[in-house]
Amino acid sequence: MKRRGKKRAIVAIARMILTAIYQMLSTGESWNPSDLYKIDIPEALLEKQKAKAIKQAMKLLQREGLYPPPEPIAS
Repeated sequence: MKRRGKKRAIVAIARMILTAIYQMLSTGESWNPSDLYKIDIPEALLEKQKAKAIKQAMKLLQREGLYPPPEPIAS
């Protein structure tokens, strides 16, 4: 994959910003920074992300010796 360069990235970001500004001006919508955190995420994906975060946190704690390793289940 060929790298495009900083100038093209700047133009792409500027285009996205101008598109957002145009949409806001054409619809009369006001800027609300709290809307940035209100992204519609499917519930299944949200649960999957939470489970992954918990699993990673437990691995980190085990690696640092702050959480006991899971004990094998006796059959």
